[in-house]
Amino acid sequence: MKHTMSVLVQVDLDATHVRVLVTGCLTEANQHVLHPVIGRARTLGAAVHVDLDSVRHLQPAAATQLRAAVDHEGASPGLGAVRISVPTEPRTHPLGELPVRPLPDSAPLPALAA
Repeated sequence: MKHTMSVLVQVDLDATHVRVLVTGCLTEANQHVLHPVIGRARTLGAAVHVDLDSVRHLQPAAATQLRAAVDHEGASPGLGAVRISVPTEPRTHPLGELPVRPLPDSAPLPALAA
């Protein structure tokens, strides 16, 4: 199952507020793509709001990892503060979890002559 994410960055005219709007799926495997986006927004000195309220699928661990990455960067002088908003109710993928299907048995390989 492929999880895709879309990111829209909105900057106000005086560059004091940046909104990073995320839609689609935020997973442990793709949350790292937001790190440079957030980092770049912070260098403006703007207050950054990472808005996850519109995601269709959110793995809780992904939000935790994202918060940890932001916290790891710390509150350095000149970097804007970051707020992350998450949906109040759990979000699962609309297709649910697809069943795992075993690989079909392959025909035995012919014996090699010695």
